[in-house]
Amino acid sequence: MTEYKAMQQLPASAGYKTGDTLVLIGELFGRGYANGLVDEAARLGMTIIGTTVGRRDSDGNLRPLTPEELAESEALLGGKIINIPLEAGFDMEPALGHPSVAEQLKKARPDDWSTISFDEQFVAAAKQGGTSRFKAALARVVAELAQSIPAGSNLHIAHAMAGGIPRARVFMPLLNRVFKGTGEKYLSSSDFWNSPLGRLCDVSFNEVTADTFRYLLEETAGLRNQIAASGGRICYSAYGYHGTEVLVGGNYQWQSYIPYVQGFAKMRLERIAAEFTNQGVMATVFNCPEIQTNSSALFLGVEISLYPLLTAIKKNAGTSAIPLVERCQGMLKEGESIEKLLQKADDYLASPLLATIQDYGTWPQHNTLEQAELMLACSAELIGMHTDQKQLVCAELSRIVFQSTGRLMLHASWQPEASAIWLNHDIISRLVADQSGKDLLK
Repeated sequence: MTEYKAMQQLPASAGYKTGDTLVLIGELFGRGYANGLVDEAARLGMTIIGTTVGRRDSDGNLRPLTPEELAESEALLGGKIINIPLEAGFDMEPALGHPSVAEQLKKARPDDWSTISFDEQFVAAAKQGGTSRFKAALARVVAELAQSIPAGSNLHIAHAMAGGIPRARVFMPLLNRVFKGTGEKYLSSSDFWNSPLGRLCDVSFNEVTADTFRYLLEETAGLRNQIAASGGRICYSAYGYHGTEVLVGGNYQWQSYIPYVQGFAKMRLERIAAEFTNQGVMATVFNCPEIQTNSSALFLGVEISLYPLLTAIKKNAGTSAIPLVERCQGMLKEGESIEKLLQKADDYLASPLLATIQDYGTWPQHNTLEQAELMLACSAELIGMHTDQKQLVCAELSRIVFQSTGRLMLHASWQPEASAIWLNHDIISRLVADQSGKDLLK
């Protein structure tokens, strides 16, 4: 288990300057964590270079972006994209004369989930095929980078690849039961995770979320030498999640979303960062707070721990927080109040039931029916307090989180204190209260 290391002080300004480069390994889709890094790099005048996972044609063929897709993606990024498909994972890889995992699962029925399995040799061969394809594409991306990075400049490479759910329809109803199910629709995350399909997901999550960071660090060894020889510096960051400290009953307390089965891959990501840090590489996993994004919509209830951030900001930012509080109040139905909303979230997080489950040393925890029903009922009640379910307080707070974490990550990675660092609500609220971060409240 990684030593718990929370960021206690706002980082000093990094040495990045105009002409330095941020490289994003992973494609931007909508608004999420990586946008905070991109926004901060742009604010500093850095050059931004992105990558793409490519696209699959109807026949399953992986291809680069079309000119139209490339223009749209570059406009979203605000920089150039190296148009070489960096799709990770192996669910689309045929192996040993057999169709891919995704192809084989096309006719699978959710009711048969516990009896569906794959031969281990097939999975290993498919994984090797996906790994080889990814590493070959990554080598081409790095070769382009080596030609485009100016001598004497600094480079920040941000790993933003996560996920790994195999692309087959059978998974969505199953995962809806795991993450959103109550009553007869509830499915134990432990039962799913220990099934053959769950073990397949485990291998896939590890490959996409964690092992791609290893491949990146290995493949850029020559680039590190090139940058160092010209007097520059190269730093790496990756997005982790390992619970977050939030205000509960007026005190900061570590808590986590349950069930976060991807947590096993996130811990693997931390171990990879530690391994390379011990070799002298500045590779840091930043464990970020929960946010609400399009991709997190599956994890209903993950947003509950976002609400206490508003309390932390009010506490640290004082009158500067008033416009934010007023915006949030304006999202609620007539007769509802921010105070009532925050109290309901606090009551859930302080629940004795959660206290019996939450434990840093044995993280990530699997769900129970009682815990799932409590969490989902609270989530529904909090969302129901809003006038428009597409305009939520937690969406406003998510924006502050990803912009703040991007700023903290870019500067802290310049001289990191550890290979894994937690960015909790305390440090985020202190950043937005600080003169250097007050613009994040606007």
